[in-house]
Amino acid sequence: MNTLTKSILNSVELDQLSVNTIRFLSVDAIEKANSGHPGLPLGAAPMVYILWTKFLQHNPANPNWFNRDRFVLSAGHGSMLLYSLLHLTGYDLPLEEIKKFRQWGSKTPGHPERGITPGIETTTGPLGQGFANGVGMAIAEAYLAARYNKSGFEIIDHHTYAIVSDGDLMEGVSAEAAQLAGHLKLGKLIYLYDNNHITLASATPVTFTEDHAQRFEAYGWHTQSIDDGNDLETIENAIRIAQQETERPSLILVRTHIGFGSPNKQDKCSAHGSPLGKEEVILTKKNLGWPVEPAFLIPEETRIHFHKAIEHGKKSESEWKEKISLYEKKYPELASELSDLINGKLKSNWDSEIPEFPADDKGIATRVASGKIMQAFYKLLPGFIGGSADLNTSTFTELKNAGNFENPSMAVGDLQGSAEGGWNYAGRNLQFGVREHGMASISNGMAVHGGIIPFCSTFLTFSDYMRPAIRLAALMELNLVYVFTHDSIAMGEDGPTHQSVEHLAALRAIPNLIVIRPSDANETAMAWRIAIESKKSPVALILSRQDLPILDRKKFASAEGLRFGAYILADAPDANPDLILIASGSEIGLIITAQQELIKHKISVRLVSMPSWELFEAQTPEYRELIFPSAVKTRISIEAGVAQGWHRYVGNSGSIISIDTFGASAPGEVMMREYGFTVENICDRAITLLKTNKND
Repeated sequence: MNTLTKSILNSVELDQLSVNTIRFLSVDAIEKANSGHPGLPLGAAPMVYILWTKFLQHNPANPNWFNRDRFVLSAGHGSMLLYSLLHLTGYDLPLEEIKKFRQWGSKTPGHPERGITPGIETTTGPLGQGFANGVGMAIAEAYLAARYNKSGFEIIDHHTYAIVSDGDLMEGVSAEAAQLAGHLKLGKLIYLYDNNHITLASATPVTFTEDHAQRFEAYGWHTQSIDDGNDLETIENAIRIAQQETERPSLILVRTHIGFGSPNKQDKCSAHGSPLGKEEVILTKKNLGWPVEPAFLIPEETRIHFHKAIEHGKKSESEWKEKISLYEKKYPELASELSDLINGKLKSNWDSEIPEFPADDKGIATRVASGKIMQAFYKLLPGFIGGSADLNTSTFTELKNAGNFENPSMAVGDLQGSAEGGWNYAGRNLQFGVREHGMASISNGMAVHGGIIPFCSTFLTFSDYMRPAIRLAALMELNLVYVFTHDSIAMGEDGPTHQSVEHLAALRAIPNLIVIRPSDANETAMAWRIAIESKKSPVALILSRQDLPILDRKKFASAEGLRFGAYILADAPDANPDLILIASGSEIGLIITAQQELIKHKISVRLVSMPSWELFEAQTPEYRELIFPSAVKTRISIEAGVAQGWHRYVGNSGSIISIDTFGASAPGEVMMREYGFTVENICDRAITLLKTNKND
């Protein structure tokens, strides 16, 4: 091949050689692994080549440089495309790792995973999630820029780019995210659509015949269409035009060919999810003028060309640091605040204003307590931003006087439901609208961007809509808070469609998600402390609609015990119980009263508040034995949800008071009574169980 042997290449030849280097580095890795998706790298290589060499602001020597552009491969099945780019441009991803694609312990897993591979911004694969994550990244950039940039000091100034696929556009989560992005006028959001007309199992005309450009224009996006995905000049011009469009996010629809260059698999589903096969690889290389051997060929010309990103990146970061240095002198307080956000450092006194709630038999709902707590600390956490799925008046998550996160052109005054404090990108209340799917995934994007601790809220039953994003947040170890209210059948009249039954168990099943169901206002305060301080796990707060008594902590153990997941709220005499009653949330009040009744029967009872299984399981075996002594076999758990999972704590000799069916429409107190959540039922169950265990 002449272009490989020339000592000097013209720019057109170098561009084509570089595109083919990306293609065949990807194809060879997929073929060696005998697993992967070669079609996307073959078809999309030209547009990512232009983006990464002409536009992307990044520093391979420091993948975490804060003012870098963010790049998301939402079509995560094409991961080798991204790994090839990272290796070629000089990231710490050696060729040996490329050769270990999809193998145990490698830095090149089947889909991009944040935290494993340098330069991967977010974990993608479930289609639509990366699309929505990018919207969150753009929101984070806009918020931080509005808060910290000053005239002559645009220290937060970068774009968010993504490669999106047919599957991304079909998934509902992307529609929700796209709607919000258009409404918010996120002009620094630029997506390139790999429009290859093929999905995994069919041609897109079988299922996807809408006018994509018109759809996104209706959302408020700027769109451009490119007929030839190999036309590098047109792609470059389109990205440049998109950068100049500052009032609308941009979608560039690029007509590509999946498996480009493959004589027998181009434009076929067979190029999507399986290796080309040895013979087809040979034919494809010959067809595109690439040497059959050796595999993993990287011509020296392209190596030098791609490695220019290293010096460009160092220079860009160095210039940014110089600007930061001047900024620190002129705006020292803002600079210090921003530095803390970038480094994930909390103010030492961030929780100093959180109230200690006095004992009160009537009490307040934990959702209301949560709202009061948020108002007490949010001003000391400048990176704390979020909102609800159109439920602020129910979840109590509006940050008072903190403004609305909106494009300044949307400043239309005090509309119903808007927060006080103005309309601009420095506003801290995000109006997500009725978009739970999008809300959760956008929040993930805000968290992975950095500098932000996002929160989002809705009713617990609607966590079902958010589950894919929650799972990915846990996988990525994000610092993110979910506020779920209306936590059980006790919410009442709305009926079983809105009453959470299995949702606690479903959330607890997600690894690395901390689920906390506090029993009163002071446990709620402690739960918020844990949520904000949790650097490696997202936290779900499960809160009540109904009022719950605020416990007198002079009579009961300190709410500080919540940090351990479970703690002895009140013990039997001499710490030698006949029975252990375990509860979370609103059911704590029931076991407190039940203890007093059982004392009349000369039964010694230990009360255990267990708001978080995950925090409890993180404790030492000695602590867990202290709370649940092996010698005490008679245990009863009481929680207004399914029994699933409680068996590990009550054991074979214990009993579970739960609800393993759906609820009904009736007042909350009636619901609890009819489903057996009463002091009388607890006492009857305890007495019967003690007799049974004694006879055994």
